[in-house]
Amino acid sequence: MEQTLYDLMDWAGIEELVYSEGSNPHGLLGPHLTDSGLLVQALIPTAQAITVKITSTGRKYPMELADEAGFYAALIPRKSMAAYTLIVTYDNGATEEIHDPYSYAPQYTDEDVKKFNAGLHYGIYEKMGAHPMTVKGVEGVYFSVWAPCAMRVSVVGDFNLWDGRRHPMRLLGDSGIFELFIPGLKPGQIYKYEIKTKAGLPMLKADPYANYAELRPDTASIVWDIGRYQWQDREWMEKRAKDELFTGPVSIYEVHLGSWKRKELELDAEGKEITGSEFYNYREIAGPLADYVKEMGYTHVELMPVMEHPLDASWGYQVTGYYAPTSRYGTPDDFMYFMDYMHRQGIGVILDWVPAHFPRDAHGMACFDGTCVYEHKDPRQGAHPHWGTLIYNYGRPGVSNFLIANALFWADKYHADGIRMDAVASMLYLDYGKNDGEWVPNIYGGNENLEAVEFLKHLSSVFKGRKDGAVLIAEESTAWPMVTGEPKKGGLGFDFKWNMGWMNDFTNYMRCDPLFRKNNYGELTFSMLYAYSENFILVFSHDEVVHGKGSMIGKMPGADLEQKAENLRAAYGFMMGHPGKKLLFMGQDFAQVREWNENASLDWELLETEPHRQMQDYMKALNEIYRKYPAMYAMDYDPEGFQWINCSYQQESMIIFVRKTKKPEESLLFVCNFDNMAHEKFRVGVPFEGKYKEILSSSAAEFGGSGAPNPRVKTSRKLEWDDLEDSIEINVAPMSVSIFTCTPEAAPKKARKAETGKAKKAGTRAEAGTAAGKDGKAAAKAEGEKKPGAAGKAAKSAPKAAKAGKTAASKAAQEPAAGAAKAEAPATAAEKPKKAAASGAKAGEPAAAKAETAKVEGKLLAAAGGQEKPAVEKEKKPAPAKEGQKRLTTAKEEQKKLTTAKEEQKKLSTAKEEQKKLSTAKEEQKKLSTAKEEQKKLSTAKEEQKKLSTAKEEQKKLSTAKEEPKKLSTAKRAQKKLATVKGELKKLTAPKEENDKDAQD
Repeated sequence: MEQTLYDLMDWAGIEELVYSEGSNPHGLLGPHLTDSGLLVQALIPTAQAITVKITSTGRKYPMELADEAGFYAALIPRKSMAAYTLIVTYDNGATEEIHDPYSYAPQYTDEDVKKFNAGLHYGIYEKMGAHPMTVKGVEGVYFSVWAPCAMRVSVVGDFNLWDGRRHPMRLLGDSGIFELFIPGLKPGQIYKYEIKTKAGLPMLKADPYANYAELRPDTASIVWDIGRYQWQDREWMEKRAKDELFTGPVSIYEVHLGSWKRKELELDAEGKEITGSEFYNYREIAGPLADYVKEMGYTHVELMPVMEHPLDASWGYQVTGYYAPTSRYGTPDDFMYFMDYMHRQGIGVILDWVPAHFPRDAHGMACFDGTCVYEHKDPRQGAHPHWGTLIYNYGRPGVSNFLIANALFWADKYHADGIRMDAVASMLYLDYGKNDGEWVPNIYGGNENLEAVEFLKHLSSVFKGRKDGAVLIAEESTAWPMVTGEPKKGGLGFDFKWNMGWMNDFTNYMRCDPLFRKNNYGELTFSMLYAYSENFILVFSHDEVVHGKGSMIGKMPGADLEQKAENLRAAYGFMMGHPGKKLLFMGQDFAQVREWNENASLDWELLETEPHRQMQDYMKALNEIYRKYPAMYAMDYDPEGFQWINCSYQQESMIIFVRKTKKPEESLLFVCNFDNMAHEKFRVGVPFEGKYKEILSSSAAEFGGSGAPNPRVKTSRKLEWDDLEDSIEINVAPMSVSIFTCTPEAAPKKARKAETGKAKKAGTRAEAGTAAGKDGKAAAKAEGEKKPGAAGKAAKSAPKAAKAGKTAASKAAQEPAAGAAKAEAPATAAEKPKKAAASGAKAGEPAAAKAETAKVEGKLLAAAGGQEKPAVEKEKKPAPAKEGQKRLTTAKEEQKKLTTAKEEQKKLSTAKEEQKKLSTAKEEQKKLSTAKEEQKKLSTAKEEQKKLSTAKEEQKKLSTAKEEPKKLSTAKRAQKKLATVKGELKKLTAPKEENDKDAQD
């Protein structure tokens, strides 16, 4: 070696490189201009000879061996830098021409380093990791990794014999970032980082930012160009950015790709199992999965973690490769095809993501550079004792930047429609899963992880700031406030939160035998107390069908599969009706019996049997209704979108509610029965007058039930029930959920005006309403067909008008019915009609008939002369009396004839004499045996309804009518008068003659 070259050698630096302890190899290696010329140095341990070739001139300069470890140097006589290559002859006789890796400048700018150190470089994945690129016209791969406490970091792989001396990386200042461009490398090369710790111990680590990795059990990273795939989902992405997911349908199908469908293991020529042959490729599974999702009516799929993980049994929740889709199912391009295909089929894809903890695997991030880079040093802060995993140090900028950028990476590079964050509760609480002494309080002495809270707020602000329609979902199992609240208002900023409370309560409720569910009624209704505190997603996830918990159908009570399926159909129906978006784990939509096993395919063969096929059909029908009717989803997070009809049927294990939109005609009525008791002619309050049609029943024969209980449309009646003015009568099947559409029917304007006028003058609810026409006929018909056994129900919902102007006779008649109504609270719905009927029987038929007669005549005179109407009894009336009541309140033609009000008042002056005649009521009661014949005579009352249309004028004529109800309490002769009521009404123009005739009678 010439003296000049010898003097230029940094022998201490050369020794540092030879012993692989340097962090700035570019300080010696590569080209350096000196006063004596261009100095080029290289370290290639197995080289026998190296020659420098100037690219522009082609001139060659042999390099001299400066150290037997393979350190070469050459001094080229020139005063400027020049591009060159190295011609290397190895000890095996092979020769190759290479570009010098140490002749390239860093790809980081000062701004990049500054932003990363501050934890604000949200596109850091474009720098970190391994990226194929072209620098100065030369193709190669750029490597970058964060190892702040490493002595030296090298890129190693097959391309350099896994020798850490060949490609040491350059440390950029005090940033902790090591980088190196290696010319000539191509995608598909496997690599790792060899890290030498401050203690001098070398370690091989997979790249935390790698885009691809080897299939387990191998652990190396793989160079991949993720920018080559040509996406075809532009239409979906544009639509997603415009759509409002909060007011749209979201029915999620949770999937584990490795066990949704599975192949038989293949064997090689030696009879050994081929690793990974049991899995379907991303491209292979995309088509069948999309077809199934569309057939079933789901809107999204949620994939359990597809990030690279070493252990199948972790299901992907112990991640080592956060930026790499697992190689179990193919390459990154294959996964991009999967996402692209789903979008082109109109299916959203949500990815599970695990920022809460990571495994201790030696090749992973644990003690990455010999120190705790990603985790806390103190095990009380940095470890989960029960899970055996490590907890991220969220307060360290490089760690938070790694995680925030990772969430953005999946949304940007793989077009993920949502990120579902696992185990958020373990992040928020310092003592999560720990005993006393196993955790360290925060600076205020509390158990809140303040650094994790700030990280989540930071992440959500950046993620949602992109405004591309992608969402963040939290699996948070505690009552931490405002998980979906805005960060600027103190919230964590998630878009949705899994409703773990509902899932636990409702699952516990359904586990109970129906006989004992009444004792756990609160678990059924409690969720509505906090339903609008967050933007909830209702879930039956993978967590509910593993670890001995049993499958969903396995949780259900029942002696056989049919009974269990009956319970499960009711559970799914209630879930779809409850406010909140929906999620169901794979296999549960066709009632797989065994628990989920990640090492086996779903039991698709069960669909060959009827119960499982029927359950699948039922879920398909539920999803169809869910997507078709806006009431199911449009106001999930608005309290105005839900209305309790009855949540007090504890003994019956029933709840009834309405889902609504801003349009009444879009409302849906849900009747949920979680008991084995059926209820015939069950009265239900409804939100408005109209028609109610059952569009789905879990008891339908096609789903394995006994048949839909309400095949015909139900028309509401003005019969108060459940504190509502209108009600319908339905049949409720045992263990069922029924869904009804609600179609309002507005009353005619004239009828509404008449009703309003009567209500004001009489002081009670106007009964005319829409009696004229089909509504009155329908009501009379319904009353005639009503069985006496339902009297208890009718008593409970009697109109409010009964509270005013009660007479002694009506009070006496009401007492048995009132007693029956009070007794309904602890009774089952099946017992209520029986109790009401029994109370009516005790009152005695003659007395009831007499009271009924008095009421009918009282209403006749009230309609004719304008007197105050007697109180409406809270007791079920016989059918003809009811018809009489309705016909006499809406007769329009008769009211037009009664224009001589003064003469009518004179006729009624004899009312005092009539009261005396009624003193013989005891004898009259015996004659009530003919009441049935009298009731038949009232059937002609339909014609009379047309005669009383001028009720307002007649009310003025009956100023003395207040005493008439007392007179008519026991009026046997009044019933006889009703037989000739048609003739008497015609004679009202001659009141004197009529009064004489009454006296003679």
